Amino acid sequence: MTRDLRLPSFLAAVPRRAVGCLALAILSLPACAQRIGPADPLPPSVSRALQRAQVPPSALSAYVVALDDRGDVRLRHQASEPVNPASVMKLVTSYAALDLLGSQYTWSTRFLTDGVVDNGALRGNLYVRGGGDPKLVIERLQEAYAALQAQGVRVILGDLVLDHSAFDLPETDPGAFDGEALRPYNASPDALLFNFKSVILKFQPDPAAGVARVVSEPPLARLAIDATVPLAPGRCNDWRSGLGARFDDPDSIRFTGRYPAACGELVWPVAYQQPATYAARAFEGTWRSMGGLLTGQTRSGLVPPQARLLHEARSLPLSDILMDVNQWSNNVMAQQVFLSLGDVPLPPEAGAPAGRRSSFERARAVVAQWWQRTFGPKVAAPVLENGSGLSRVERITPESLAVLLRHAARHAQAQPFVQSLAVAGVSGTAARIARDPRSPAYGNAFLKTGTLRDVTGIAGYVNAANGGRYAVVGFVNHPNAGAARPALEALVEWVAAQPD
Repeated sequence: MTRDLRLPSFLAAVPRRAVGCLALAILSLPACAQRIGPADPLPPSVSRALQRAQVPPSALSAYVVALDDRGDVRLRHQASEPVNPASVMKLVTSYAALDLLGSQYTWSTRFLTDGVVDNGALRGNLYVRGGGDPKLVIERLQEAYAALQAQGVRVILGDLVLDHSAFDLPETDPGAFDGEALRPYNASPDALLFNFKSVILKFQPDPAAGVARVVSEPPLARLAIDATVPLAPGRCNDWRSGLGARFDDPDSIRFTGRYPAACGELVWPVAYQQPATYAARAFEGTWRSMGGLLTGQTRSGLVPPQARLLHEARSLPLSDILMDVNQWSNNVMAQQVFLSLGDVPLPPEAGAPAGRRSSFERARAVVAQWWQRTFGPKVAAPVLENGSGLSRVERITPESLAVLLRHAARHAQAQPFVQSLAVAGVSGTAARIARDPRSPAYGNAFLKTGTLRDVTGIAGYVNAANGGRYAVVGFVNHPNAGAARPALEALVEWVAAQPD
């Protein structure tokens, strides 16, 4: 059974007096761990799970270390080898952001004009300048529009101009990573990211009419979506394929198939098929859906220097954003946070890229300097691309990640960091781990999971039966990595069951 779900108890104060190899454990964990040997025997439950998955032990990298001053290493298995961590890399982005920006950091979306408000009309353009908000969703845009309308802006006698210039980003193909362009997890970052560039399709069966009614969100200007789809008998199996959805026309979403009545009401989030025009369609569509009028066009552009502020929409704080980033492994939100680190000033000797706009290159430079300053040269730095783990080139060693986890557990921002993690058997992507309440890991493991083709990973903190608290890191890089997920779950269970 769960012993304690209260996060503050997990973060109980740890004496800071250096004992044993504390200094090495914090500054150079690999050096401290050398006394254990290059590879400890794997727990039998982990070995059995690997064997069932037909994955050799050489494909597993793992590290388990106590959080106390002694920093005893319970398991070290190929822990100094750089591996692809998949979404577990979000822990690096999250901790760097908490340390450099603070848990209460917010982003700003600014609404400005070069005109005047007169008798219910804005005589001029309305500019919307994005500041990189990772979670600007329809409800928050509606709040901003309502605030403008309360100021008397009901008709825009000009253009609606969207300023995306805060980020310097290359053009990307959303299907380039894995060919799944319509999957929301492949959405690309944007200084004016809105609703994750996705369309939410809700299917509501109406048996009397013989159709499922289709409700979509957000309203997108000039996008026609079939209002109904015929109902079909039979079981609710591969219902999405049965819809025969057509996304080949950026001005329409059509259904040539049928929807199983047995499915009941279901939701299908899809990435909009023409992401470059998504923001323009969504900002205009939402404005018009609220009764606002627009005489000009919606276009991209820069805010002129003389524009004055009408309204500023602040984002949720970073601590709340990281809940989505880590508990639900939101890739585009993680990339938004990573890009925001590019705004942190760098000294000239750091070799910061030229220009004032944030970019992946600038963010990588900031994190590299932060890593060096925080952990020193003896701890192998990660290889970063976009900070989300949605990458084939990102790499980190289990030892290095364990150093980060130990450091984070003692940091002033430790509580929001741990609270951002999913809880085994309880929440987020870790809800499927230790689902049996009798498991020693149930409610006692705070984890970030990661999955890519050929990669599965897990890392975080575990409260063990012996009263100890441990950082645990495990990765499998192998063509059968997906089948080896039970081996990592067995690792977490083994740590949670550590005896006195």
